[in-house]
Order: sequence, then C-alpha cells, then structure tokens
Amino acid sequence: MTYSPALLPQLIEAVADAINQNADAVTELDQAIGDGDHVVNLQRGIQALMAQRDGLSQLEWAEAWQKIGMILMSTVGGASGSLLGTLFVAMAKAAKGQPLSLKGFATAFGQGVESVKLRGKSDAGDKTMLDVLVPVAGYLLQVAGNPPAMAEVLEETGKVAIAGMESTRDMLATKGRASYLEERTRGHIDAGAKTSQLVICAICTVLSATPA
Repeated sequence: MTYSPALLPQLIEAVADAINQNADAVTELDQAIGDGDHVVNLQRGIQALMAQRDGLSQLEWAEAWQKIGMILMSTVGGASGSLLGTLFVAMAKAAKGQPLSLKGFATAFGQGVESVKLRGKSDAGDKTMLDVLVPVAGYLLQVAGNPPAMAEVLEETGKVAIAGMESTRDMLATKGRASYLEERTRGHIDAGAKTSQLVICAICTVLSATPA
C-alpha cells in the first residue's frame, strides 16, 4: 500500500492546525523546563512549508522529504531545526529510488531517526522528541514485514506516539537547557516530544481517512 505525494498539502495543513491549536499548552510545557520558544520556532518552519506545499506535492517522496528537510533547517530556530531537518534529509537519502511501501517508509523513517540520534547525541530516555520517534520507528519496523490492515497500523502508530510522549513526564532531562534543572524536570512532559506526537497523530488521522 502506498500514498501519493499529492497528499502533502493536506498533511502539512493538518500538522499546522494541530500545532496551532495546541500552541499555548505546548508553550507552557516549554516554559516550565525549556526556553519557551519551541512552538514559535516550529510554527515558522511550518509556515514556510505551507507556502511551498503545492510545489512539494509535485515531487516524488524522496525529493519532497529532501526539500522539507532543507526548509526546516533554514527556518526553524534552535536545535529543533537541525534535528528535524536531519530527520527528513536522512529519510530522503534512504528512500531515493525505492518504492514507498510500508516497509520502505519504515526503513527510511528508521534511518532518519538514527540520524537524529547521532546529530543530537541522544536517545530514547533522555526526555526529548526521540522518546516519541524511537518507539514509533521501532513499531513500524516491527510490523513492516507482515503488516496488519493499514487502519490498524495507523491507529497503533498514534497510540505508540502518545505513550512515548507521556513517558517523558517522569524522566530526568539530560539534554539542552532543561538538563540544568535536574530533578525539577520530573513531572513535566517534554515540549519536543509533545509536538512530535501531535505531528504524528495529525498525519495518521489524515492517512486514516484516505484510501492508500
């Protein structure tokens, strides 16, 4: 089962809506243990993607991901821009010339997440976006060889993302500004994990309503 890049405008719009609707809540999370500018930086990148969404839909997936990665790197401030850009550029490299089946996407996404780990010198358990990305990548790779119905894959992907986001609540931050707060970071959900969950769930919702 595959999806067309013609879906990109709808996907980008859904992501923009999800972030905008939760902007205040995520900013509160970020102000508690971070710099407080995560959402503003992310919205800047999403606005740039919105401006180019129609052009992106005319590209093949690998080309589109490459361009998305470069746009995010150049428009999203802070560490998030570098990490998100790295995710998409690495996905593009892995997917180049490959059919985008679920297995192909899982492989590309998995390699993208590994690149984020290397760039951020981080992993799941450090109270970052990786606490969402790593388990989602693991689930997709697990089911890619013998996948259940796509509806089930998308529903479970959303659940895995939510569980990963929630898991950061009781973690001790070890990366970024939050690491200086030490034990005070416990009891707070990581803002990057929250926005990663929102993005993944928004994409799953659109795909669930679209025939593959």
